[in-house]
Amino acid sequence: MAKTTDGDEKTEAGQGAAAPVWTAQVLTLFPDMFPGPLGQSLAGTALGKGIWALETVDIRDFARNKHRVVDDTPAGGGPGMVMRPDILGAAIDGALAAQPESAAWPLIYLSARGRKVTQEMIGEIAEKPGATFICGRFEGVDERVLEARGVEEWCIGDFVLSGGEPAAIMVIDAVVRLLPGVIGDPATLEEESFADGLLEYPQYTRPQEWEGRRIPEVLMSGHHARIREWRRSESERVTRERRPDLWERHLAQRTDIRD
Repeated sequence: MAKTTDGDEKTEAGQGAAAPVWTAQVLTLFPDMFPGPLGQSLAGTALGKGIWALETVDIRDFARNKHRVVDDTPAGGGPGMVMRPDILGAAIDGALAAQPESAAWPLIYLSARGRKVTQEMIGEIAEKPGATFICGRFEGVDERVLEARGVEEWCIGDFVLSGGEPAAIMVIDAVVRLLPGVIGDPATLEEESFADGLLEYPQYTRPQEWEGRRIPEVLMSGHHARIREWRRSESERVTRERRPDLWERHLAQRTDIRD
């Protein structure tokens, strides 16, 4: 059964206050991992205000055996266990049935073999009324359920986690901070890394000198045009040095615009 989290309290889904801007629905074997970090800082404050909502669905609730077993050995042999399609399929169907009739939420499985998540993808999800996230465990889930339910696979990086929950938390946090009313100054979002295809420029604050290192003079000049120019130049330098893949993409986009 889906549970809705509001701050530190869990109540039956469907009760209560005005509809949130965005809802994260999470299918997991470990619902107590949520909200976790999402209950703190900006995301936690927004959750408490009802700007967004968090629903967890315990996949084990859909197991029809005595011990609530959800996995079985891989077909063809090999190590580990695989989540069964009949159980996960039922959990997905139950989650979809709990959504508003007009909803068209993305259905996302956090997977090491998925499409690598970008800020553009996060922005697209933030414009939806919600999203459903499937957190795998073991060696993964039966491929048939992904095909049958039209599940997207997303990857947060080229490394492997013990389960999809931390990845789901990261994606949800990235979405929540884009929602209206979460960040005090919306202009902050316009100069972040990836906002225009580049990494963010270096930041400084007081004291003006620390351990022999001074804040760049241009930032203390009060000359706004020069500051903007310096920041743009630094964004390009940092991107070129640290993320050549982004830099090449940025150059290609500039060429396309000129053409």
